[in-house]
Amino acid sequence: MSQRVPPQNIEAEQSILGALLIDKEAVIKIAQILRPEHFYRGQHQAIYAAILSLFERREPADVVTVGDELKDLNQLDKAGGETYLADLVNMVPTVANVEAYAKIVKDAYIRRSLISLANNVSSEAMDGGGGDVRELLGTVEKEVFDLSQQHMSRDFLPIRDVLAESFNRIEELHQRKSRFRGIPTGFKDIDNLLAGLQDSNLVILAARPSVGKTSLSLNIAQYVAVHEQIPVGYFSLESSKEELVDRLLASQANVDGWKIMTGNLDEQELEKITEAMAILADAPLFIDDTPGARIIDMMTKARRLQMEHGVRLLIVDYLQLAVSRNLENRVQEVTEISQ
Repeated sequence: MSQRVPPQNIEAEQSILGALLIDKEAVIKIAQILRPEHFYRGQHQAIYAAILSLFERREPADVVTVGDELKDLNQLDKAGGETYLADLVNMVPTVANVEAYAKIVKDAYIRRSLISLANNVSSEAMDGGGGDVRELLGTVEKEVFDLSQQHMSRDFLPIRDVLAESFNRIEELHQRKSRFRGIPTGFKDIDNLLAGLQDSNLVILAARPSVGKTSLSLNIAQYVAVHEQIPVGYFSLESSKEELVDRLLASQANVDGWKIMTGNLDEQELEKITEAMAILADAPLFIDDTPGARIIDMMTKARRLQMEHGVRLLIVDYLQLAVSRNLENRVQEVTEISQ
């Protein structure tokens, strides 16, 4: 049985390189899309890398200059020589379609990457030898996520588009009578200092033991989810979900928490708790109370929660209890989960 050839499109690769050797403006259209490793053939990787080097130095790229660049890098023979460079110029159907060719080559590269990833996963799964399967699942998800991020890119936007987004945001803030753009915490002093919790920010709440860090974080989660209807994810590495829910009920119903814990409630308090339960049930608040959760596990769950519910605020109580894969590089792991 013959071995299957990995996804590729040699004609598209040749057309791209030929277009770059003919039209000096073509590289501007695809330099952001393609990297040398996206090409299947090694000789094409070398040629494209040489063209990019010339582009970075603001020098023109043609058969002569690229050949000279490859010669200086001792890559000319690997690239097929000057004859192959000349042949590439004659292989171009049209320079106008260079961006479409680039997409074909990039898609083939991603397919090859997925195949390679699948093969590695299959090999590790077969030869795991009793290793932690959660570690493998987390690694796979991270690599697939990283691969998907490589396929995404941002480009320049005309200011009128950005202005339209800004006006919509300002109008929304005006309607809410809010004085800041971030997520409000419900605590005026904090909101005035931070202008709310800003997207992508990592905020550390630090204090001595038993002074109310959990209560404060839970109150913030409650306010954001209940009053603002913004999805919140809450990782509790210390308290159980039952304990957290009791605290939330006590706060929402304005009932003594000790009475909820003991069940020593009168009819009016029971009615308040019933109303509080209905309010909390409709709030987009998600709790995970896995004890000693690992950072990679939280990353996996957080990404899934964001994709499924559009969560905008994640709270970890508390981060020191998270289990790290690499204790010598804990700062990077904490940074990684914040992303």
